[in-house]
Amino acid sequence: MRRVSAELYDPRSVLRGEVREDRGRTAVVPRSAWRVLIVDARVEDAQPLAEALRRHGYHVERAGEGFAALETCGERDVDVVLLDIDLPDVDGLQVCRQLAGSGPTAVIALTARGGELDVVLGLQAGADDYLVKPCGIRELLARIEAVMRRVRPRTVRRVLSIGALRIDAALREVRLGGRAIAVTRKEFDLLYVLASRPEMVVTREQLMREVWADSWSRRTVDTHVSSLRTKLGSRDWIVTVHGVGFRIGQA
Repeated sequence: MRRVSAELYDPRSVLRGEVREDRGRTAVVPRSAWRVLIVDARVEDAQPLAEALRRHGYHVERAGEGFAALETCGERDVDVVLLDIDLPDVDGLQVCRQLAGSGPTAVIALTARGGELDVVLGLQAGADDYLVKPCGIRELLARIEAVMRRVRPRTVRRVLSIGALRIDAALREVRLGGRAIAVTRKEFDLLYVLASRPEMVVTREQLMREVWADSWSRRTVDTHVSSLRTKLGSRDWIVTVHGVGFRIGQA
């Protein structure tokens, strides 16, 4: 049976300490006004989370099913989705894939599934971050802010061309020999970093810092590199420099 810590969203625990620190001021200063969609079939999880996020200045909506979440994102602007992978009507990983491939909306998996395979599958499905319940509200807020800093649209258009490979930063589009290659947000960012330094070896640590803001492990980098090689049809596009990192290649 899934267990949810009382400290996750309970205003009498972690959040009470945060509010107490702000007493004496006119109001708690909101960290941002991101539009958040919580996708969770468990009302007992979603309702306290929504209340906690609203207290911190976020605009929050809820959806209890995957199809409802997709419909909401299709009809209204949503900045970030907090997605429970366990949904009653559709595979949560499929919902994640559709959201990740449909536009600039960020997706953070917030779920009780904490196995290594679950995390890998969630990242491969396009999640920008993966959190296992229960987690502290401070960590969740920090993760949202970190993800949103990374996914804000770039203002400068730059197109990188390496052989038959074309990477458009403004459109966030990858083409190989004129054919569009479907990549996740993180895969695009990783490929762009490598392609923007064609004569350099980029260390795993640099990739973790620039693509994941130090939020992930070495295994995460390797998983995304492997996925990109498969989609590009050759290992030669991303060359492993053993003991150091990776560099862009050419097939």
